[in-house]
Amino acid sequence: MKQQQQQQQTVCCGVVDDDARLKTFETEEQVGVVQEYYGKELQTSDDLKTSACCTAKAPSARVRKLLSEVPDEVVRKYYGCGSPFPVDIRGLRVLDLGSGSGRDCYVCAGLVGEDGFVTGVDMTREQLDVARAHVDEYCVTTLKYASPNMRFVEGRIEDLKSAGVEDESVDLIISNCVVNLSPDKRAVLKEAYRVLAPGGEMFFSDVYCDRRLSVEAKTHPVLVGECLGGALYEQDFLRLAREAGFTDPRMYAVPEEIEIRDDGLKDILGQARFYSITYRLFKFPDGRLETLCEDYGQAVRYKGTMEESKHACVLDDHHVFETGKWYEVCGNTASMVAESWMGKHFDVLGDRRTHYGLFDCDAGTGTDGGGGSSGGGACC
Repeated sequence: MKQQQQQQQTVCCGVVDDDARLKTFETEEQVGVVQEYYGKELQTSDDLKTSACCTAKAPSARVRKLLSEVPDEVVRKYYGCGSPFPVDIRGLRVLDLGSGSGRDCYVCAGLVGEDGFVTGVDMTREQLDVARAHVDEYCVTTLKYASPNMRFVEGRIEDLKSAGVEDESVDLIISNCVVNLSPDKRAVLKEAYRVLAPGGEMFFSDVYCDRRLSVEAKTHPVLVGECLGGALYEQDFLRLAREAGFTDPRMYAVPEEIEIRDDGLKDILGQARFYSITYRLFKFPDGRLETLCEDYGQAVRYKGTMEESKHACVLDDHHVFETGKWYEVCGNTASMVAESWMGKHFDVLGDRRTHYGLFDCDAGTGTDGGGGSSGGGACC
């Protein structure tokens, strides 16, 4: 009995020690590790030890053209796991969380046009120096704008108010493989919700894991820097998103598995598998989005008016709306396409005055026919 009590105490002490170690790392060390890794350790994307910070899918023709015009220095310092650009964002106010060298902001400056504006927030001065160096020349000389429509500010994505980002001042938030680097992801999502205007969304790519990681993995400097150590278990992310006010998170496309190239890192991670996933988080007044798919007899039709999306519009991994065709949808989906910044591109029939019970997701909505899950969202 005495030996069993000693064993239990050892286990308990081990848990306490692990908790204390993780808390110390998150509160005192993680920010410095990230700044060191991205400010000094990595010189170009060739220095990466995993594919976590590499974009696999080819972007659209419009984005490819804009990327070819981004200054070389900005591109060389780019680290990201996706292409967080919704289709046709002309005139929107865009905020990039963890903008780094600014590559995605430069692209968005072209996408939003002269009537839109892009703000990049980052905490690493070396990256900000690169991002700021080319703003005037790119916007005025390359894009032919009368004045720059882009700026970069120093700040923490957990505290956007200190960076001067006001309530409901943003239409679209993007972020490319950065949220995982934050020691306080709950705060990041709450701040994102605060600064988004009603009908706005957070459209972002990040790294997720199929399980909760060990303390050793969470505090390993290279794993943290490579966007794996801070990767959330996907279900934990969905819980945090809903807690912040994003009731119905939608997965934009099929997840891409990340390759671990270093044998030493593989040994620490064991059987854990990581994925690059793009999520869409919409902000509407409280209660507008529901936790389940509810049927109000609504239908939507895409007008085919989005740039580079003449024939169809993709909402998420299981809603693809072909131009000119009516689709029966649940209340949440109707709000996302008709009451968000995308509303001008859709017609909608019906309202929420009459409720018909749960929406039958198997009856056929705007789907690509592939089935699958929305990654924890209400619909399907």
